[in-house]
Amino acid sequence: MVIVDLPSTKTATGDERRVGVEIEMNGVPLQQLAQLIADELDLTLNAEGRYQYRLTGDSAGDWQVEVDFRLLKEMGQQDYQAGEWSDEFKQRLESMLHRVSEPFVPLELVSPPLPLSRLNEVEKLSQRLHAAGAKGSSNQLTNAFGLQFNPELPALDANTIRRYLQAFVCLEEWLKQRDQTDLARRVTPYIDPFPRDYVRHLLAADYQPDLATLIDDYLHWNPTRNRPLDMLPLFTELDESRVRAVADDPLIKARPTFHYRLPDCQIQRADWSPALAWDDWCQVEFLAFDEARLAECSAALRRYLRNPLKRWFKDWVVELEAQWLLPSSQ
Repeated sequence: MVIVDLPSTKTATGDERRVGVEIEMNGVPLQQLAQLIADELDLTLNAEGRYQYRLTGDSAGDWQVEVDFRLLKEMGQQDYQAGEWSDEFKQRLESMLHRVSEPFVPLELVSPPLPLSRLNEVEKLSQRLHAAGAKGSSNQLTNAFGLQFNPELPALDANTIRRYLQAFVCLEEWLKQRDQTDLARRVTPYIDPFPRDYVRHLLAADYQPDLATLIDDYLHWNPTRNRPLDMLPLFTELDESRVRAVADDPLIKARPTFHYRLPDCQIQRADWSPALAWDDWCQVEFLAFDEARLAECSAALRRYLRNPLKRWFKDWVVELEAQWLLPSSQ
């Protein structure tokens, strides 16, 4: 993974920015997968029930490898007593759930927040998992597996967050085409696009909200985690009561990061790499930090959205690639 020199690699406090990585896959048994990762990263493997492992010993924090099925993980925490009818029933139920869900419920690898300079380790680990037989998303409805990045922001002020959001909606269609999101994930609601009315509101030339207004506007149109760029963890970190009043989902975890959920995991392909999706994300970073280019790109998308002839006969992605992207990812 070649790490692009981002326009801002430090946080407001001067620390190196960090990014969490989540990879969904199957094809390798859970314990074998966890042991492989522990060996590759020289970590200590700790079982936390029958369906989740914690890997300790990394200075950045603990890694997790688990079945992405909350009920099954809860059942896997229980100890069953031989000879107890109720426990035998629960054990059979757990076994059935595991067997039925195994083909389509992914195993999930969750990294700690890694310094940007350590992203190459994710690339090496991905190659090792591919060699071991890991499989990602496919054109079957049973396999809708993703790759997710949780990049820490360089600053947490309203202006910085607004610019990132504007840059993302400008690039959203291009990112989807680049990722070639497969059928299994397109038909699920996990990455529903931002509503057109919100995009128009966000891209207005005079849109300069304070933080409270920025959060309220987002929640008005997006009271859900199911967006390709999920802002709820970040906004919960900044104003938890405001977010919980509208979207009180226990799966929303406060953290000072974006939650970029769009990319597929295609780890079964020899030519696939997390670097492909990360390189595309970097285009969002560069556009967000080039205010003149962002303003011009936003204006062009506004014109495109309000002109039905353009929407019928022209392709926004073609215009975007011709005028607004940096050449490195085209």
